Amino acid sequence: MCGIVGYLGRKNTKKILLNGLKELEYRGYDSAGIAVLSHGEFSSFKAVGKLVNLEAKTKGFVTNKFAIGIGHTRWATHGKPTELNAHPHAGHNSYVVHNGIIENYAQLKKELLHEGVVFLSQTDSEVIVHQFEKNLQYSTNAFKAFKKTISEIKGAYAILLITKSEDKKIFFAKNGSPMLVGINEENEKYFASSDTPLIGQCSEVNYFEDGDYGYITPNELIIYDKNANKREPHFTKLSTNKLSAQKDGYRFFMEKEIYEQSSVIIDTLLGRLSEDRIIFDELDKNFFDGINEIKLCACGTSYHSALTASYMFERYSKIKTSVEVASEFRYRSPIMSKNMLFVVISQSGETADTLETLKMAKKAGLKTLAICNVDNSSMVRIADTFILTRAGIEKGVASTKAFATQVTVFWMLSLQVAQIKKSLSSKEIQKQIKYLRAIPASVHVEDALHEKIKRLSKRYLNGHGFFFIGRDIFFPLALEGALKLKEISYLHAEGYPSGEMKHGPIALADPELFTIALLPQHLLYEKAKSNVEELSARDSTICAISPLEFDKADDFIQTKEHGHYMLEFFEMMVVVQLLSLEISIRLGNDVDMPRNLAKSVTVE
Repeated sequence: MCGIVGYLGRKNTKKILLNGLKELEYRGYDSAGIAVLSHGEFSSFKAVGKLVNLEAKTKGFVTNKFAIGIGHTRWATHGKPTELNAHPHAGHNSYVVHNGIIENYAQLKKELLHEGVVFLSQTDSEVIVHQFEKNLQYSTNAFKAFKKTISEIKGAYAILLITKSEDKKIFFAKNGSPMLVGINEENEKYFASSDTPLIGQCSEVNYFEDGDYGYITPNELIIYDKNANKREPHFTKLSTNKLSAQKDGYRFFMEKEIYEQSSVIIDTLLGRLSEDRIIFDELDKNFFDGINEIKLCACGTSYHSALTASYMFERYSKIKTSVEVASEFRYRSPIMSKNMLFVVISQSGETADTLETLKMAKKAGLKTLAICNVDNSSMVRIADTFILTRAGIEKGVASTKAFATQVTVFWMLSLQVAQIKKSLSSKEIQKQIKYLRAIPASVHVEDALHEKIKRLSKRYLNGHGFFFIGRDIFFPLALEGALKLKEISYLHAEGYPSGEMKHGPIALADPELFTIALLPQHLLYEKAKSNVEELSARDSTICAISPLEFDKADDFIQTKEHGHYMLEFFEMMVVVQLLSLEISIRLGNDVDMPRNLAKSVTVE
């Protein structure tokens, strides 16, 4: 979940590394650092906190001749955020940057300490550079030492290493953590954890597979696979559009991304709807043959979209569906039958726990499907097939448009399965397609709505917590609303099924408990209203979100009347996102970079 960059060429190496790290800062911002090797001499800089601190430290440093360089922006996993724990980590004559976790670092470190190696950090990553330098003493060249080092470490990693003994090479290795390399017409070479830092620098990129390792020089890109077989790089065109990565006048990327939901859902729907059918060209016409059960597996926001999907698959597709938290699923002994479709959901396609469950399902011989936003990501490459959500770059750590597009895909997919299994009539599917086409309008943010929420937010800055409550498919939305608020405001919030209030949680009800009540007109309205009235009777402060006025509410956010509960779902989704955003802004928080969190969770 950290970010790495690398560069080999003759331009301003420092500037290229810092600009690349700026694009990756959403992946980690506890500390950052760079190391540049030019004409046999190293220059290294580290700083705690955001990237501006590193920029200030490197102000007087300039490179304008051939150099190789590596950089890193960190989210702490082993060791606190300090300069000593920041990457790159140094040996006597080498530097390394690393994303992931080295599982056997304790044993390696013990052996190195016994041999007299001095460690400066508390990190697992530092063992890599010391193990390399140990192996270099007994190897005829640096690549052999690097290859031996990779064979000795276990875990997830994306590694870049540079060493004085061969000052025109960058060594790399990738296993379970994302990394790619790009080239341009000047034969310069760039490494990064994702596409974004390479846009504008490269025309083509190669995405490394798990187990790949090798090195680059001014004239070579050498890749070996996990079986030590040399392979040719596979270059694909890199997008040149960087506009979506800019704020476009919004205060925060998260705000921009909430407003973008209308346009990205249009992209999600594009080419997948006819007048009477759902069309996923990505899926073979026989893909669902023999499938009588669906298992959905995800983490965080994607888990909430999976829960949402489970209601639709069972309601429309009439197929048994279960949902698993990936971090739990991978450590028990789950029963996985051959007639089960295993679906993983992830914005990045690199979420470590979810990725491992996908590998488990593949090993068990299950048919697998990835719902993902990033083409060429690990999940996309491993799954039997995939559906891209087309949300575009999402830079806010708290996910918004990724969730919206995932739910949109699941609504369509549940109807496609219904088509195949004939669990819905053709007339009903046509009706649902009409509602699907209305999603972009339902998530359009009107100025009056945003202004009302902005004013309302000042009343919800104190108190001892929030309940987000909803029934049926609005329960996962309540969970997602609570998660958004927790992530960016640091206020305690919980999502509950409305009917669960009287089974314990209502004991907390008082004026300082804020209840955000989702009350859709077209799904269990009277039942949900009754549950909210119980909280109101215990003097909880009620904020009702509904198209129908509710006289027991202290605050009321009126949504439009829609013909289908899913359109109510999408509009209420926008409301809870905006409410979380405005509360966080009033509290003075950095909405895009909430504390302790990183965008892409690529370690366990």
